[in-house]
Amino acid sequence: MEEFKTIATFTFVHEILVLKSILQHEGIRYFFQNENLIAIDPLASFAYGGINLKIHPNDFERVQNILDNLNSNLKIV
Repeated sequence: MEEFKTIATFTFVHEILVLKSILQHEGIRYFFQNENLIAIDPLASFAYGGINLKIHPNDFERVQNILDNLNSNLKIV
């Protein structure tokens, strides 16, 4: 896990649900650092710096494309 790098940071657990499903479907190795801690105490997100999406450096471009597509396709009404 030491070689895994942070590619994105999220504030609350509900922000990662769709992304988690996509990463699993694509077979990309990942983990969300602080996910369980912040699920238990959402205000801890500010103290711990949020939920960090950690990925293997070889998957950086694929995950960056997924994040870009999510940001452009998810519109808050």
